[in-house]
Amino acid sequence: MEIKDLYVNYKTYLGELKVLNGVNLKVGEGEKVGLIGESGCGKTTTMRAVLRILASNAIIKGGCINFKGKDVLKVEDKELADVRRKHITMIFQDPTAALNPVFKVKDMLGDVVKFSIGSSSEKLTKEKIHEMCLKVLREVALPDPERVLDSYPFQLSGGMRQRICIAMSLTAARDLLIADEPTTNLDVTIQDQVLRLIKNLVEERKLSVILISHALGAVRGTVDRVYVMYAGNMVEAAETNELFSEPLHPYTQGLLQSVPKLTGEGFSEGIKGHIPDYVNPPFGCRFHPRCDYAKEVCQKEAPPFFDVNGKGHEVACWLYGKG
Repeated sequence: MEIKDLYVNYKTYLGELKVLNGVNLKVGEGEKVGLIGESGCGKTTTMRAVLRILASNAIIKGGCINFKGKDVLKVEDKELADVRRKHITMIFQDPTAALNPVFKVKDMLGDVVKFSIGSSSEKLTKEKIHEMCLKVLREVALPDPERVLDSYPFQLSGGMRQRICIAMSLTAARDLLIADEPTTNLDVTIQDQVLRLIKNLVEERKLSVILISHALGAVRGTVDRVYVMYAGNMVEAAETNELFSEPLHPYTQGLLQSVPKLTGEGFSEGIKGHIPDYVNPPFGCRFHPRCDYAKEVCQKEAPPFFDVNGKGHEVACWLYGKG
């Protein structure tokens, strides 16, 4: 999948929020990609645009999302439904909100199995659907799957609900899995289990993955390549080890320096300032009001991506190009 120059605005009573400002992102077949950045920088909006499940007040102002040679933003509803059922799926960050409280797990998971795996030429029987539901629950390491199937979401723990969401997503996914902060609201030990589970299942099925996370350690241990996002723009992209060992963009450097150290060397000062007002975002580079290295050109013109080493380490900053 490739996202090219994606622009998304939101209509509000304060005015039109210019959130995504020309986003570009690629994920290859079988590749695991991470997406990191502060809350509110547009990570979830970007991924929701891929499945066309943006809020009703969102407006796609421009760009394209190419998946297998077709622009997802322009396909008909029937073809879009096929993409959602059988090719691209998403794990949402809040499993409580993602699951319908008035249906049992067997009803929700059964529908996913029926419409994702079944076809017009082969109708699945109730017994077959039940058997496949049990199988997928065992794959995500849920104990007593018979009891879980007959339970409502509120009768299960947060970790169990998230595993059910993973099971539903992996049942539908054939090509690309989007994991939007899948460990939110889970304790540390369960977070590790969930991330290991996703990683193992993805490798078994040879899926492509986009992992959105604030847990930089989890990203570093899970993905092959990382994109750094700030205020609706991608500011840096590189292979995981290279990005963490040699961050180039001032924002990436500040983001990594903000991570608490196990050695207990005191607290980081963090990055000064705040994400800009999307109604009236800064001209040029959106990070320049918070940047210690900002030049005059940064206030006038948004930088393109510069490949700094010829090996795919790209950074959108005038410090590494003409200007």
